This record gives sequence, structure tokens and C-alpha cells, in this order.
Amino acid sequence: MRYPQGGGLTAERQPFREELRLKAAERFAQGEAGSVIAKALRVNVRSVQRWRQKWEQGGPRALRSQGPASLPRLSQEQFAQLEEELAKGPAAHGLEDQRWTLARIKTVIGQRFHMDCTIQGVRKLLARNDWSWQVPARRAMERDDEAVAGWVKEVWPCAEDSRRPVEPGSSSRTKPDSP
Repeated sequence: MRYPQGGGLTAERQPFREELRLKAAERFAQGEAGSVIAKALRVNVRSVQRWRQKWEQGGPRALRSQGPASLPRLSQEQFAQLEEELAKGPAAHGLEDQRWTLARIKTVIGQRFHMDCTIQGVRKLLARNDWSWQVPARRAMERDDEAVAGWVKEVWPCAEDSRRPVEPGSSSRTKPDSP
């Protein structure tokens, strides 16, 4: 089996996989056995059987790549519209706080484009278009950064207690006075 951990199933490897199928087609035309082809190409015998069946029905053209397994559900134009909707903020969509979650974006996609998708599908859609998750900095609006910096320099060192005792001690719990 050429892809034991599911590797090789990416779009970048698509030409390589197509080349394997076309090499197998050449061997089909020569009349080689499926097990011999599988061993030579280092693929599963069942894959060779499926390829042979397609080859018998449609020739080498049937073994050509048919594109990626799943196409993006939203076109680039639709994604641009989604970005505009997200830029308006959650409040424009009737939500109380200012956080976008995958579930909320899924709801916006459903309302705007009348399309149902999964949470993972939304995550992949956003990642494919170079969106990343962000955690907002939660700070009080009344926060005074200068006062915080002064407190950290002056008050905190006095409040922080050292963890080690000043006098020598014992590591024994049962005999604290032993040397």
C-alpha cells in the first residue's frame, strides 16, 4: 500500500497519483496480471482492480484525474460577501457580544447563502482563505497601564513572599530537628 498513513492524498500529490494510474494502463494493454502491476507500482491489488475496471470501460482517459475530492462550497465571490458580513460584526446579526465563533459563522453562511455546512467545514473554509483564530485581549476599559506598571515594580515585590525559609531546615518530615 503506497499511502499507509493516509499520506499522498493531497492535491499536490495528484499528478503523481495520476501518473501511477497511467503507468498501470500501459501494463493493462500489455496484458500483465493485476498482482504483478500492484507489486511493481507498490500499490494495493484492489486499487489495480478498480483501475483496470475503469480502463476497460473508458480507456486511459478514464484514469485521468478528476480534480480534488471536494471543491470549496463557497466561491471566491461568495467568500468576499461573507467577509463583508463578518466585518459588520456580530451585533449587526443580532448577537449580544462581539465574538465570532465557528457556529455563528455557520449560521451566517446558512442565512446569507442558504447553504448548510458543518462546523469543521467552516473551519476549513476559513483556513483555506488564510483566516486564523484569534483570542481578544480582555482588558477593562478603565485600565490604567501606567498604574499597573508602577504597582508591579513597587508593591508586588513587597507582597511576594520568598518560598525558601531563611534558616537551614531538614528534609525529613518526621525529624525536623535532625542535622
